[in-house]
Amino acid sequence: MQYIDAENLIYGRLSAYVAKALLNGEEVTIINSHKVAVTGSRSFIVQKFKERMEIGSVRKGPHYPRTPNQILRRSIGDMLPKKRTRGKEALGRCMVYTIRPTSMRDIKFESLENARNAKSTGFLTLAEISKELGYKVKE
Repeated sequence: MQYIDAENLIYGRLSAYVAKALLNGEEVTIINSHKVAVTGSRSFIVQKFKERMEIGSVRKGPHYPRTPNQILRRSIGDMLPKKRTRGKEALGRCMVYTIRPTSMRDIKFESLENARNAKSTGFLTLAEISKELGYKVKE
């Protein structure tokens, strides 16, 4: 069982690492999903996420999430073979939380050094992207 604190980790690198761990049979729990960094220019990132939201229809989908934890979970799921039993079971072993649940107060969460964001500018957090997509972030 892996416990990951996602604060200031890069979106794609974190997703790829977690997807690989899930396929290897591990259970992964992620906290602070709203602090995950998406690198790139603000206008390009927001435009890409909004384009994804506008694909399809409300009734038929595809349905793209607005909350930070669901955005991260979907990106992890997109890296798994979801049409196969192996991929569905792997995604079931992934838990993503925006804040630390009270039941996990004494658990030590680790960070991934190879996915750490070293930039001071040129990135957005998933909380900022969620606000742009219309999600009302509770603070």
